[in-house]
Amino acid sequence: MLDLSEKERKLLVATQDGVPLEKNPFEKIARDLGLSTQEVIETYKRLLDENKVRRFGASIAHRKVGVSVNAMIVWDVPNEEVMEIGKKISSFEEVSHCYERPRKKDWNYNLFTMVHRKSKEECEEIAQEISNEVGIDEYEMLYSSEEFKKTGVKIPKR
Repeated sequence: MLDLSEKERKLLVATQDGVPLEKNPFEKIARDLGLSTQEVIETYKRLLDENKVRRFGASIAHRKVGVSVNAMIVWDVPNEEVMEIGKKISSFEEVSHCYERPRKKDWNYNLFTMVHRKSKEECEEIAQEISNEVGIDEYEMLYSSEEFKKTGVKIPKR
């Protein structure tokens, strides 16, 4: 469980579903919480510095902007090269996620990456480009057929 101050918890609860879509969203958040804008910004900076919050950024509803194909590319990477290859693959702007997972019986893949494109062809092109760059030929592409749920971690409101 995260060790959060009351101010940190209130700020995270207030922004976990998004920030206000207005010219000065931090001013509105500050007003709503009875804080100064500077306190809001400094608190978020501290949360990021302390790794209590991993990132602060926009989350795009990709299907609404024309990105309709999700491909998980699974790679068979030699165990001793996973960190190096994972970092190289993560550097591709098309890759949104990159995880190491344990191999399973009858499943030799240990590196999982996610790309989002407008077509399967674009996904296949980026997979081939990554493969050429990192020198790993053993991979498979798994495509999403339906999205059932997509949410981040939620802090309960008290």
